[in-house]
Amino acid sequence: MRYQVRWNKSVDKRLSQVPSYIRDKFIAWVLVVERVGVTQARQLKGYHDEPLKGERLGQRSIRLNRAYRAIYLERSDREICIVEVIEVSKHDY
Repeated sequence: MRYQVRWNKSVDKRLSQVPSYIRDKFIAWVLVVERVGVTQARQLKGYHDEPLKGERLGQRSIRLNRAYRAIYLERSDREICIVEVIEVSKHDY
């Protein structure tokens, strides 16, 4: 199965506003997902990939650092798995 990561203009805009090391970590995650798949990428401890609950049930998040997260959905058809990044945002603790 082939993996592809997509995101919309609002994610692009947010990525242009975050510190460069956050953007670099996000791009590194995208490259890992597209190379080895999202299941393997979930094994990387540095991203703390986790399923979300409540209103975000069915979505997952990765931590780009203590404050920033990327929220994504996983969809697939017969030949391709699409990982759609919904947002990159600063997480309030």
